[in-house]
Amino acid sequence: MSLIAPQSADDVVDVGELPPTSPPPGNDREQRARQLEPGPVGNALRGWLVTLAVALVGGVVRFWNLGFPTDKGTPIFDEKHYVPQAAQALRNGGYEDNPGYELIVHPPLGKQLIAIGEWIFGYDGVGWRFAAALAGTIVIVLVVRIARRLTGSDLLAAIAGVLLIADGLSHVQSRMGMLDSFLVLFVVAAFACLMADRDQVRSRLAVAVREGWVNNSPFGPTLGFRWWRFAAGVALGLGCGVKWSGAWFIVFFGVLSVVWSATARRSAGVERPWLGTIVRDLLPSLFALALIPILAYLATWWSWFASETAIDRHVAGVKIPEDSWIPEPLRALWYYSGNVLDFHTKLVTSETNKHPWESKPWTWPMGLRPMLYYYEGELTGCGTATCVGAIMLVGTPAMWWLAFPVLAWALWKSIAKLDWRYAAVLVGYGAGFLPWFTNVDRQMYLFYAMPMAPFLVLGIVLALGEILGSSSAGQERRGTGLLVVALYVGLVVANFVWLWPILNGVPITPEMWEAQRWLPSWR
Repeated sequence: MSLIAPQSADDVVDVGELPPTSPPPGNDREQRARQLEPGPVGNALRGWLVTLAVALVGGVVRFWNLGFPTDKGTPIFDEKHYVPQAAQALRNGGYEDNPGYELIVHPPLGKQLIAIGEWIFGYDGVGWRFAAALAGTIVIVLVVRIARRLTGSDLLAAIAGVLLIADGLSHVQSRMGMLDSFLVLFVVAAFACLMADRDQVRSRLAVAVREGWVNNSPFGPTLGFRWWRFAAGVALGLGCGVKWSGAWFIVFFGVLSVVWSATARRSAGVERPWLGTIVRDLLPSLFALALIPILAYLATWWSWFASETAIDRHVAGVKIPEDSWIPEPLRALWYYSGNVLDFHTKLVTSETNKHPWESKPWTWPMGLRPMLYYYEGELTGCGTATCVGAIMLVGTPAMWWLAFPVLAWALWKSIAKLDWRYAAVLVGYGAGFLPWFTNVDRQMYLFYAMPMAPFLVLGIVLALGEILGSSSAGQERRGTGLLVVALYVGLVVANFVWLWPILNGVPITPEMWEAQRWLPSWR
């Protein structure tokens, strides 16, 4: 399994070696075209076999004893909001009710996905957690494929999957009847689509360079319809249909896509690459990554639009004016969304409104303040008279405690070496992290950090690729790197195994429960 990271210098920095103002001669033209084309990533069949093998392991881990625990047959923690609402959606044809309390504070898609599991398996732990566990398993597949493209290595791709499997936060949240697993699925899918779009754009420009018409216009050629970018827009809209925090990924990924388009044009030797991106790509980008997400988001409200009894569906002429050029269903949704926004805005920490497991975003990179989802102090089955069962949402320290060194390394590689891979990972991580600083008074919890986990894993894997070294390195250098990487992966897996009881509610002794909580902030 070879490591190709990067495939060529140009594939990292996205700039050409030739002056962009003049068309290159034949041989130089071929060289530039090769620099544009995505590098090889090994045997495709082997890559998929590795992906499926890792996904199988991940699926077993995610689905193991999925129905346990419950609160005497009822959901635990915030499952108590979304699981009954999913059942309502199943009963009502896709939308929730509960008008007396107005606790419907997120779009319907995530609850509709939970409802699929309830429809198949019934209203129990397996039923209301099935869809989240499936989403968590699919995310493992996507991360393996993304890592393979970023590194060109099946070995590092497999390691990425193993690290995500062994992340405590991703594991616990993928086994909860909550919404975050679905948000992560659509965000990572959008990221994968944008990477495929980047490769497609560069391949199309390589054809233009090779055939000599890349500079027929100073703005460069048009690139045709970009289906992968369109698919990314759909995925981002669906992410917003789970939670509104998905909107930040539209902004971050939109900027990333435009920058990739501009640097690709520059690498192709386009005379005015940035202006060319504005002229050729800005409007199509707004269509694919702004309008399409909005339409996809609105589509997730299909059952609400079609209903007669959904919350605030028919407020025109009652709570809002009836006469307007804007269609009544859209005005009703705007009114309803305004009430939801008001709820989120007022959900702030105060002396009288504190949650014992609240955390602020500056604690998330290292997972300093986890969450206790479940606790039962009178169990049996651990070999002593009194056993404890608990589920604590916590990121595996062997990974999360390296967040700041990994982010610093990625930032240096992005700025000093212009490595697009690290920059892309930073954009994804930042989209899940930085927006939460805009309102630090709001109540926040560690599970909001779940979208950061796949990008942390990708950042770690890129760093491990540097330690491993390229396949052309000497045998001693390669062997040492492989040993270090193997020891680190083993440490992460061992850390995950150690945390397993408190990630899954396995009965343990009170002494073991105390030993599991490493930091004072974990108590």
